Amino acid sequence: MQITIKETQNPAIIKFEFQDFITKNQNYEFKNIDETKNSPLAQKLFYLPFVKTVYISGNFIAIERFSIVEWSDVKDEVAQQISDFIADGGKIIIEEQSFVKKIPITVYSETTPNPFTLKFVVSRMVTKKAIECKNIDETAASPLAKELFKFPFVKEIFIDENYITITRYEVATWDEITLELRTFIKQFIENGGTVVDESLIAENPNQEKQQIANFDNLDTTSQQIINILEEYVKPAVAADGGNILFDSYDEKTKNVKVILQGSCNGCPSSTFTLKNGIENMLKNMLHDNEIVVEALNA
Repeated sequence: MQITIKETQNPAIIKFEFQDFITKNQNYEFKNIDETKNSPLAQKLFYLPFVKTVYISGNFIAIERFSIVEWSDVKDEVAQQISDFIADGGKIIIEEQSFVKKIPITVYSETTPNPFTLKFVVSRMVTKKAIECKNIDETAASPLAKELFKFPFVKEIFIDENYITITRYEVATWDEITLELRTFIKQFIENGGTVVDESLIAENPNQEKQQIANFDNLDTTSQQIINILEEYVKPAVAADGGNILFDSYDEKTKNVKVILQGSCNGCPSSTFTLKNGIENMLKNMLHDNEIVVEALNA
């Protein structure tokens, strides 16, 4: 059993990482030995006098220590104890049995114009309604997004059709976390986890504008702009893990506002490219050189 020892931003906490996932879509935190009924390994670790808290999630075990020792003095010994415990048949976590039939899928990653955003493509449709989550408080409609936000490096999530776009913080690189995220997403979906509950998605006013009922109430130019965005722009943006929504059109100033989501959100280069590309397209197709496009971040 190969275990990699990794330091964290908190000097009191250290991670012991495995090559494979050790839990199924669940995170565990044990603050004392009385809470370790479902984790024989955590129970064993609490016999070490310096162990304060044990976290088990994804492909790692993280331990927070009391200040009576330094990790440099004991981390190798702890890693060996964990390895020996597992080699002897010890259980890390005793999880409830799931009777959900496992449906094999494939998940692969694609780069996007935004260096801090990666697109994870799933081999089947996961939602018919796009959803963007800026933080864990916005994940009521997406159990998958809620679990992904428990990874400390996940900043924002956008889900649409058959892909999940993840924006990371600068504390990690894609080389360090891509495999972990891809494996987590794959196992979550295969084990029956809900990616998006479409019935719980709050209606976005800008998405409503593009529905037939509201679309008919818009002026002719706004309708033309929406049709152009839907037919010519959205497919290209989706290929890069993003989305674009019509916000408004001002007949007096000829100002068109669009909202960018996913990989396009917060990416200076893609914002500039999209603004100019869309602006030129609208000028040509609507025969109006006074049109100005303002690209907004959601």
